[in-house]
Amino acid sequence: MNPDLEKLQPYPFEKLRTLLAGTSPVELAPIALSIGEPKHATPAFIGDSVHANLGALSNYPHTLGLPKLRQAIADWLVRRFNLPDGGIDPESQVLPVNGTREGLFAFAQAVIDRSSDPQVLAPNPFYQIYEGAALLAGAEPVFLPCTAENGYLPDLDAVSPATWDRCQLVYLCSPGNPTGAVVPQSELQKLIGLAEKHDFIVASDECYSELYFDESNPPVGLLQAAAAMGHTEYRRCVVFHSLSKRSNAPGLRSGFVAGDARILRKFLHYRTYHGCAMPLQHQYASVAAWNDETHVRANRDLYREKFDAVLAILQPVMSVSRPDAGFYLWAKTPYDDEQFARDLFEQQHVTVLPGSYLSREIDGLNPGAGHVRMALVATPEECIQAAKRIRTHMESL
Repeated sequence: MNPDLEKLQPYPFEKLRTLLAGTSPVELAPIALSIGEPKHATPAFIGDSVHANLGALSNYPHTLGLPKLRQAIADWLVRRFNLPDGGIDPESQVLPVNGTREGLFAFAQAVIDRSSDPQVLAPNPFYQIYEGAALLAGAEPVFLPCTAENGYLPDLDAVSPATWDRCQLVYLCSPGNPTGAVVPQSELQKLIGLAEKHDFIVASDECYSELYFDESNPPVGLLQAAAAMGHTEYRRCVVFHSLSKRSNAPGLRSGFVAGDARILRKFLHYRTYHGCAMPLQHQYASVAAWNDETHVRANRDLYREKFDAVLAILQPVMSVSRPDAGFYLWAKTPYDDEQFARDLFEQQHVTVLPGSYLSREIDGLNPGAGHVRMALVATPEECIQAAKRIRTHMESL
């Protein structure tokens, strides 16, 4: 067996199952705010497209994806991130992936040179795939603390030149999971400059980029920041996007990676052996999804409604605020986050995820400790009911 498998920690939800094992929750209807799985209805036209193209089951899909899918993605990137006309070449700068999780993990396996003592930098707290991908690619993960004091963003100035020199890959998540923090364009451009100077790749996980509150101020993206500084070839820059959150289609397993054509050429070579081509009926449905924004705006409206209602209930009794974007609340707990999550489950039958499960302790600091992540993915009625139960628990302390 691969000895690096022994370096992997239990996944957060495995830890959560262990934490809640043997508990006896009160007889209330369970409400889960622990898993970031969208529960809004998938737009009917996406399912209709899958059904209409089931005849494609008799064909092998190509790893590169349908030309019309890559064109739809390129057009969407130009529209959404104000890139120059024709600023993305669908032939060389776009590659479909089966959801960002698969793509983010596979990317490290393709780009890391394990012979040169590599490091992979990532935010802390973080999406657990970053750590697993780094370890199984033979790299050492280096975690950058994201705390309230630094706006829940990695402090690039705190990284030593020696670390930048060993760095081969930086995973970025903007809007962040779990904090919802958006990296400003100036910081993205600073990171691009560092990548140029120290020769590493920036992989920006932007799967929450379409869930924001101000329609006039959408989160900036890495390619957008690169283009604004004249890097229209997006050297050392790749972005990952998905239909899971944007279009409430997590089961479609449809996303893409886009950016530096030189890097994507190598990644495509890797993926032809990986055996990970997206099913054709999902590709056709994805074309329809990337070409439509009406359902995405309606999705944002629903999240806006839930955040307004839940925050009105919780803010008088709990330290929690509206994130920059995304669908998570990153709430501070009045005592140990594991015990808080266990108590809330037992006494109110509401499931939340301890923040310490999403972080690693570095130099005595676990930036996720003393927090819980709440995913406002359920119906508005369930989210409001969960907030009322959490408030009841807080007021009982």
